[in-house]
Amino acid sequence: NKPREFVDHQQAMADRVSLSSMLAKSQQDLPARRMKDSYLEVHLPLGSEPQLREKYLTFHNTVRFGRILEDLDSLAVLISYSHTYNSALKRSPLSIVTALVDKIDMRHHVIYPDCDIKFSGRVTWVGRTSIEAKMHMSQYRDGAYAPVLDATFVMVARDPENKRAAFVNPLKADGPEEEKLLQEGEANKSRRVELSTASLLKVAPTDDERKIIHSLFLNTLDTNTVSFRSRVLPPNSVWMEDAKLKGLEICHPQERNIFNRIFGGFLMRKAYELGWANACSYGGCRPNLVAVDDILFQKPVEIGSLLLLSSQVCYTQGKYIQVRVHSEVFDPLTRQHNTTNVFHYTFISDRDVPNIIPKTYGESMLYLDGKRHFNQTVEP
Repeated sequence: NKPREFVDHQQAMADRVSLSSMLAKSQQDLPARRMKDSYLEVHLPLGSEPQLREKYLTFHNTVRFGRILEDLDSLAVLISYSHTYNSALKRSPLSIVTALVDKIDMRHHVIYPDCDIKFSGRVTWVGRTSIEAKMHMSQYRDGAYAPVLDATFVMVARDPENKRAAFVNPLKADGPEEEKLLQEGEANKSRRVELSTASLLKVAPTDDERKIIHSLFLNTLDTNTVSFRSRVLPPNSVWMEDAKLKGLEICHPQERNIFNRIFGGFLMRKAYELGWANACSYGGCRPNLVAVDDILFQKPVEIGSLLLLSSQVCYTQGKYIQVRVHSEVFDPLTRQHNTTNVFHYTFISDRDVPNIIPKTYGESMLYLDGKRHFNQTVEP
């Protein structure tokens, strides 16, 4: 016999199929929305309701950032549904899922566990089937709310069965400020296409990047043997192969979304915590998060999956540590591995950290990719 919860979920999914007839045939069939239509403000009363703190508290009496990632993911979905809301329908025919975390910039490194938090956000750009949601998080301290982070998520609308793309309401700007946000959204889209086209998985490194890799290679040659094979680790350095940390998650039904797949916020939390632990181990102290960059959701993760997480310190500069977390689903029956997500995190230590040194060509590409993400995050 199947569990009652499973049967109920199957029935709910079957009910959603009937909503397909309510989907718009084109974007022109949908009324335009304003940015204020999707504006949401949500309060997390950590200060005024102490019983909430347990879920968010770290051992060091700070807030678990992984939990904040889960909350941001949920808020981005709610904002998107607010933008596409149709008062004539009892239920939305759209399935809205996270496609990409474009960027999260930290404006304050410490999140206090005993002060109220406020999240706010709205839709700032739309494509035909995609939505960009910008969110802000602030914390009440010393009589006022102070900014903590800014986040940009890209969501996609799918049909009720989450199988194909669905149209979303167009967006119109009210005034020059909103017009500027729309233009920024268009620029963000162009930048993402450009970065994808220039990916090191598709094209060779630039001349400057090739020189960097060759210089790193020359610095590791053994002057006594003068051999391509004999490599020596420079002082205050760590081989990239020695800066890994791995984890495994069994994906239980507790973490599922309404489509019977694993909630994206849960994946972000687990990846962040592994990346943080690796940065902590590498730098020898508790690092602070500077930014989250370019989290791409390539494939959904099914209930019951074995989720393999692998974190790698791929670039360092001064006190900064760039960590890449790769997640993949392993099917023990077919022995197949499929990449589901790639996460990029920039951390800062309270001291200078050792230099990370690639040894193979593949590691050199990871190094350059980490450097690119670091430059996007820290240098502008």
